[in-house]
Amino acid sequence: MKTSERLMPGVQERLPRVLRRQVLHFEASIENALDELAAGLESGARLLDAGAGEGKHKGRFARQRYVGVDLGVGDGTWNYSRLDAVADLERLPFADGCFDACINVVTLEHLREPKKALSEMARVLRPGGRFVLAAPLEWEVHQAPHDYFRYTRFGLEYLLTEAGFSGLRVEPVGGYFRLLARRLWGGLKFFRGVLFPLALVCVAPVALVLPWLDGLDRDRNFTLGYICTCERRQPH
Repeated sequence: MKTSERLMPGVQERLPRVLRRQVLHFEASIENALDELAAGLESGARLLDAGAGEGKHKGRFARQRYVGVDLGVGDGTWNYSRLDAVADLERLPFADGCFDACINVVTLEHLREPKKALSEMARVLRPGGRFVLAAPLEWEVHQAPHDYFRYTRFGLEYLLTEAGFSGLRVEPVGGYFRLLARRLWGGLKFFRGVLFPLALVCVAPVALVLPWLDGLDRDRNFTLGYICTCERRQPH
């Protein structure tokens, strides 16, 4: 790993909270959506984290019965030992309608058959069960070679509707200027040695100011990704 790649997380963590949320706006928006979901679920409700990875979101659902499932092949450095089940999201090992809510966070792009996987998530949700999905659009290749797709709002609406969800709300996370700021931060990984602090000094002020201009992009066709909220369609 390059020196710059080791330093960047530390630099971001040391930023004041308000600035850190500007830099990591996509992550902060996902956290907000999950906190809102957790607050709206009853204690003891069953929640499925489909594509849980290391289970980083488990703590947000301390009042609920959290179940984390993942195939465990995305990142070789991750610890998958805390998963409740190791399984393909296209063939979930759960009964129909056994969960009250489901989340799928930055995982859909890693699935070869996304429509099939979303149909499985709908299947294991009870009718009316809530679903939160976060999917990137303008994002670098990651967890190679298990990185297959990027999704527009229209693609997500189509997939979710076809899978059996209704009440869709698809929200872009930031516009052009937040995207540009994130790309500037990401570009720091290309600088090594003494060039890294020099690049950081040049990039950081611009990258921290750009998000404040994001209101100029009203259409938000340039965006890091989308957060979708919906529910399992009620039977006719």
